[in-house]
Amino acid sequence: MSPRVTVYVPRETAAVSMGAHEVAEKLAALDNVDVVRNGSRGMSWLEPLVEVVVNDERIAYGPVSAADVDDLVAAGFLEGGDHDLKIGPVEEIPYLKNQERWTFRRCGLIDPLSVEDYREHGGFVGLEKALGTGPEFVREQVLASGLRGRGGAGFPTGIKWQTVADVAAPQKYITCNADEGDSGTFSDRILMESDPLTLIEGMAIAGMAVGATKGYVYLRSEYPLTQRIFTKALNAARSAGWLGEYIQGTEYSFDIDLHIGGGSYICGEETAMLESLEGKAGLIRYKPPLPAIEGLFGKPTVVNNVVTLGSVPDIIALGADVYANYGVGRSKGTLAFQLAGNIKRGGLVEKAFGLTLRELIEDFGAGTASGRPIRAVQIGGPLGAYLADEHLDTPLDYEEFAKIGGMIGHGGIVVFDDTVDMAAQARFAMKFCAIESCGKCTPCRIGSVRGVEVIDRIVANENREDNLNLLNELCDTMIDGSLCAMGGMTPFPVRSAVKYFPEDFNK
Repeated sequence: MSPRVTVYVPRETAAVSMGAHEVAEKLAALDNVDVVRNGSRGMSWLEPLVEVVVNDERIAYGPVSAADVDDLVAAGFLEGGDHDLKIGPVEEIPYLKNQERWTFRRCGLIDPLSVEDYREHGGFVGLEKALGTGPEFVREQVLASGLRGRGGAGFPTGIKWQTVADVAAPQKYITCNADEGDSGTFSDRILMESDPLTLIEGMAIAGMAVGATKGYVYLRSEYPLTQRIFTKALNAARSAGWLGEYIQGTEYSFDIDLHIGGGSYICGEETAMLESLEGKAGLIRYKPPLPAIEGLFGKPTVVNNVVTLGSVPDIIALGADVYANYGVGRSKGTLAFQLAGNIKRGGLVEKAFGLTLRELIEDFGAGTASGRPIRAVQIGGPLGAYLADEHLDTPLDYEEFAKIGGMIGHGGIVVFDDTVDMAAQARFAMKFCAIESCGKCTPCRIGSVRGVEVIDRIVANENREDNLNLLNELCDTMIDGSLCAMGGMTPFPVRSAVKYFPEDFNK
């Protein structure tokens, strides 16, 4: 009888969209094959990436379609045989080997719904240590690590947690903002589909650190597969005693509810998200009070994004100093950069802060998919500035990007080649704001509509100089008068397009 062979086929959204379910079904029909549905390694251009265990080593093939399976089997791929789709040992793939995986180290490695697999690869060690050392130790470690919010603002996580901990209240909450709506971003989705238990562990640690017993994950409605996977992960964690009453026999109780978002970009803003969680329309709140003081249902609330919370377990398990040794300056640790747009090798790259945009795009992304020169790069979502070639050697560091008028945000990088019309991109930014504005403040609600009209007049060469001046004044008004970043940051891509690509506005 032939020995059984373990084959990994991802169940992550990008892989599934390219036929991973069909590949898994066909492989599972073979007599001697055990199929494990893992998550994604983040190499989206190779999905579905199939991994075969040969002599305790995982050999990668990709991208594999169901139509390729018979040919692969005939070529001996179950023994690691040669084939045009063979990539080689997974651990030797340069794209992965040259990363610093922290938050995403288990993604693609484990069965995301197996608590046993998670435990075998260091899972729940951080929570166990937190339960043994207490809330103050956890807060000190998070603060010492230098971890900053990975949702875009970059606010120190330890300070936010300490603020919530210092407020006396009978009920506190941990909320996870998984309303991942920025262009070119998918790190939250990959983590929640490939290693959901690390987010669950991170939220439980956060709750213990600040005195909260209830958590909510606010998930983007456009992620149905994520919803199904994460729901199963919550049930698995509860069944194994890592969520719910008296976790692992201790006095600490914590549970998490999954809430599906309202399909609005503005709900990614923390106060609009809280309003939506309360069952109201997703409108921003006036600040103060801050959510840390009066957040969900008026109670002290931690609001962090997926990657922030997912980074916490190993900070506690391995120590703040280990995490802080990654990165540069005040930008400590790693960030999951996401390569999208006109890029040859789109995917997720987790690296320590300090490398440059050019290194990311050329060394990992292999340049544009079209093969044409890069003309512009937008990082930080639809409200991020458009950067020109002269900025590509800027170190990826919060402070260094602020110096050039850019932001790192959620780490989404969208690449454009030299065929892009930057006036059209500036118009898109204003139009996006007009569509997605919650309408609560005039500069955002009206300013974005007027912005589209002014850009149209500039491109049509109607009183060009006057309208350029008017656009600049309008941007000032939106920056100074908007209640949140939706209107306050929309001028960033507009102004950068006018500044670095003026020829596109003079046709």
